[in-house]
Amino acid sequence: MPPAVEAVCAEDETVRDEAERHRGGERRRAALRAPAAAALLTAALFCLATRLSRTYPFGPVTRNTVDLGQQYLPFHAYWRAFLLGETHGDAFLNWNSGFGSNFLGDIGTYLSGPFDLLVVLFPADRVELALYVVTAAKITAAAAAMALLLPRLRPGPWPVAAVLGTAYALSGWTLDHGATVPMWLDGLVAFPLLCLVGEWARTGRRPVLGPLVVALAWTANFYTAYMATLGAAVVLAVRLLTAEETAGARQRIAGALSAARGVLIGIGLAAPLVLVVFLATKVADPTPETVFAPAPWTDVLARFLPATASVDSPALFIGTPALALALTLPFNRAVAPRVRAGWTAAIVLVTLSLQWEPTHLLWHAGASPNGIPYRQAFVLCGLLLIAAWFSVARGVPRPVVLLGGVALLGALAWTARGSVDIDRWTFPAFGAAALLALAAVLLALAADRRGHARVQPDRAPRARVLPVLAVVLLVAAQAGEAAVTGKRIEEQRRSEVAWSPRIGPWQATAAAETARADAWPRYRTDPGELPGGNDVLLVGGQGADYYSSLTSDVTSRTLSSLGFGHYAKGRHPVSLDNPVADALFSIGTRLRSEPREPVRQDAVPRATVTATTTPVPPLVTVRPPGRPATHPGDSAFARQERLLGSDVYELPVPRRTGRTLTARCPAGSQVWFWAPEYKGTAALAGQGAVEFDGRPPAVRAPMRALGTVPDSGAVRIELRPGGKVRLPREPVGCLVGARLGSAVRQLTADGATRVRATGHTVTAELPPGSEGIAVLAAPRISGWRCAAGDADPRPARAYEGLVAVPLDGRASTVSCSFRPPGLKLGGAVGAAALLALAVTGLLHRRRARR
Repeated sequence: MPPAVEAVCAEDETVRDEAERHRGGERRRAALRAPAAAALLTAALFCLATRLSRTYPFGPVTRNTVDLGQQYLPFHAYWRAFLLGETHGDAFLNWNSGFGSNFLGDIGTYLSGPFDLLVVLFPADRVELALYVVTAAKITAAAAAMALLLPRLRPGPWPVAAVLGTAYALSGWTLDHGATVPMWLDGLVAFPLLCLVGEWARTGRRPVLGPLVVALAWTANFYTAYMATLGAAVVLAVRLLTAEETAGARQRIAGALSAARGVLIGIGLAAPLVLVVFLATKVADPTPETVFAPAPWTDVLARFLPATASVDSPALFIGTPALALALTLPFNRAVAPRVRAGWTAAIVLVTLSLQWEPTHLLWHAGASPNGIPYRQAFVLCGLLLIAAWFSVARGVPRPVVLLGGVALLGALAWTARGSVDIDRWTFPAFGAAALLALAAVLLALAADRRGHARVQPDRAPRARVLPVLAVVLLVAAQAGEAAVTGKRIEEQRRSEVAWSPRIGPWQATAAAETARADAWPRYRTDPGELPGGNDVLLVGGQGADYYSSLTSDVTSRTLSSLGFGHYAKGRHPVSLDNPVADALFSIGTRLRSEPREPVRQDAVPRATVTATTTPVPPLVTVRPPGRPATHPGDSAFARQERLLGSDVYELPVPRRTGRTLTARCPAGSQVWFWAPEYKGTAALAGQGAVEFDGRPPAVRAPMRALGTVPDSGAVRIELRPGGKVRLPREPVGCLVGARLGSAVRQLTADGATRVRATGHTVTAELPPGSEGIAVLAAPRISGWRCAAGDADPRPARAYEGLVAVPLDGRASTVSCSFRPPGLKLGGAVGAAALLALAVTGLLHRRRARR
């Protein structure tokens, strides 16, 4: 070829390459428009709904309802402190909660999502705002992920993809459940991303990035990631059967195998955390077995409508415009028959699976959950929005198709009209959204007709305005309904369920007092009762308060047996203000709070906080060989004495006459009343009434002091029960202070002379010649290994539920270390998965070169 021709050809090729790069850049920018618009719209609407409900941070009312205030907020406060190096424990062990708990399991359950790292950007007194930002960020990311997915399933108008992405992120599931259970929102983000991974597998693309996305999803929250994976499998199955690109059986099988390989490698990469959480659930305090009862179909249909809230039926609201579009798919002949049939069948089958017990158990990994039984409903919301996209991506459905969808929507609303879940705002919001959506459709149809017709130059601006107006009305319909739904759900929730007040001066004062008194590990500091459960994670200290889905059965049983109370069926043990318990767990400083005014939803609480320090034995004590002879009963008083090794109570057999208990005790002793199932008040003669709130099996009342025995030695207790009286055989114990003081001095003399604690290890120096059993004042949960002297570490023994190490008189030190069960096996699985990922990447690169 002549040089001149070569030069011309080279120049043409350069121009073509430049044009292709320009087109590629345009496509990438266009692909980002829908996610960006969806994210902005979702963030604005979520904040608007918060503002309309007058909820913090856009109003004075607390949003800390149920577990949001008692679990997720305190855990995020502790997570912030941990990330900044301000805690006594490490990633393995949390010394603040439950006298020592498996923190890596809690990280994997509550805190391992990437957005949870945002808490470090906020000061300690703004953790509520930090959690709100984390929640909003996750919801926003879900909207962007869905808006990113939809055009990749089928090209279409990016504004509609943005609106449908917002509809997914602000579904009823999000507003009713996800917004107050932030860890579940990671599954909301994961579902569209995993569907995208399925698309890559189906088309043979990104074999390395796909498993990494799976690993991120399962690491962030494997519980909802499991549900999202099942949902993505449904989407992949429909795509393999209906997409034109995978018409051959060989391609379908290859796509399915590629997806399975990616999921297995991704789960393997997440195994170091997933296995720790899985094994921790196996030893967690068991909740009562739940039998699944399907919701009435009237209620199921009602949950597609706006402003409905319930824990007994699936939250399926996606907005009236989006739902109407989804219902047009079966009638839309512009969509291929196999596509219509595939998506319609998938949605019907998934809807039915919500109501059938075997598939209900499949969605929830074999265990019917307590509380909210339809936690997988976000997957059905996503499927409905995908169906809506397929129906509208190629253009506005024809009028007859719209009529069919509207007819189904009307039948749904009519059938649901008698549901108990219908709110007074439901049908007004539904009607307004429907009218705006109808106007948007009419404008879109008019614009479509003008687009097909020959447009005169003077009418061109009007033709361009109509689609814009249609999108504006669609956004208004979807946005207004979502904002109203968020407002009403928030108002209904805080009027019907338990709540915790906002964080404020009370917690700040307690935190300051705790920091001033903290002497860990010489002894513990217990911040005592605070307005929100689990607040020990907010203010510091090393108390018993602990609320987690992974609360060990050992912790719950041990503390309950010693007279501690609990909530949440045992998974939330609470502090016990009792001097014997303080001696047993080396609580040297105890804080007590007195609120200055009634605690309200719309105000930050204030309180007077006082700290009291008393002599207690060290964290590691020594019990002599054999068990000392103590009271043989099974009451909490007797069990405290057995663990203490001394008789410190007088345990009379009270005589019950009607609602009065009478007994005799040593003058000057302190009367303690223990009735874990009793609800009502108890009052020692001449003293004020003390409240007990036993509501088995959910709530167990702690033992409480009633007053001092008078000089006569007569004990008379008046009961005012709120229902049937349930008392144990030994409900009364009279604590003799001199006996307790002697027991404390003996344990201190025989106990450790020095204790060191670093992260997840404890080392204690003992008096020479110590024999018997060294006892660490921490529940013997799975993962503790101990050694005496230079011996090899072995799984720790238990002494009345606490960590114990046998002594033979030769060792002068004991050491104990905690490693979460499953970490070693999970690490091995993760390493194998990483190797498999590397091999996959190399093979793909070799095939690409060929």
